[in-house]
Amino acid sequence: MKPTLLIMAAGVGSRYGKLKQLDGVGPSGEPLLDYSIYDAQMAGFGKVVFVIRKAFEKEFCENIIDKVRANGIECEYVFQELDMLPKGFSLPPERKKPWGTAHAILMAKDLIHEPFAAINSDDFYGREAFNVMGKFLSECDNEKNDYAMVGYQIMSTLSESGSVSRGVCQVDDNDKLTSILERKKISFEGNELFDMEDNGQKVILTGNETVSMNFWGFTSAFFSHIEKSLDEFLRLHINEEKSELYIPTVVFDLIKNKISNVSVLHTNAKWFGVTYIEDRPTVVDNLQQLVNDGIYPNRLF
Repeated sequence: MKPTLLIMAAGVGSRYGKLKQLDGVGPSGEPLLDYSIYDAQMAGFGKVVFVIRKAFEKEFCENIIDKVRANGIECEYVFQELDMLPKGFSLPPERKKPWGTAHAILMAKDLIHEPFAAINSDDFYGREAFNVMGKFLSECDNEKNDYAMVGYQIMSTLSESGSVSRGVCQVDDNDKLTSILERKKISFEGNELFDMEDNGQKVILTGNETVSMNFWGFTSAFFSHIEKSLDEFLRLHINEEKSELYIPTVVFDLIKNKISNVSVLHTNAKWFGVTYIEDRPTVVDNLQQLVNDGIYPNRLF
């Protein structure tokens, strides 16, 4: 059974200033998600599912969906909207912010019945990352709760243009994930790397921490856990305008309750992304260098 690649592409790009999932940063105008699709296909993934917004469906189909399908890749998409909530919950009128990455994954429940990887649309993860994840998913039992995460060193995931949010991970001697702490404002001050917590406390980081860049591998059993977590989350936080349910939160609860094991897949793959518009020139240069090195063709599709 070939695994599926789920790409979360419903963001509105508020910090970037436009739909960064469609921004052509490759040598022939490719957006970053094209490189993920290309690498996933090379790694043996059989299908791509996008999570998008209705507001840009036409533009997304014209620029992405039609192109992917024209290259013989099975491709589907679903919507993530604020009012897509479980039975018994209603959208608060003041809510403007999406419900989070766990909610995004849940939107694809009816389209995915096999092991799958979930990634962001605006990140470059590297071919080796897809190779190790593809191998894990191809060999896993879809009926079990054994999952995986590609782990990156935090120092290689930072932006020179501003603070970033990262899920900092604790890993045991067997490369199993034991906990995740979402640090939401990581930045440099001089040579000091730190996270600024909501209470104003500065937490110093070494730069060697393992972080999640939202490259997860799940079996289809994960959907039922998200449903339960989302229900609990909404009961407690539905009236909080900015609260979100993150994938690491769901995963950590499963680990804590001894329901799931999560393998951390280490890789030397290079990660980069476009959190801010100021990141764009660096991303363009990195992709051009990969083409110059012969890792990717000048035109992917």
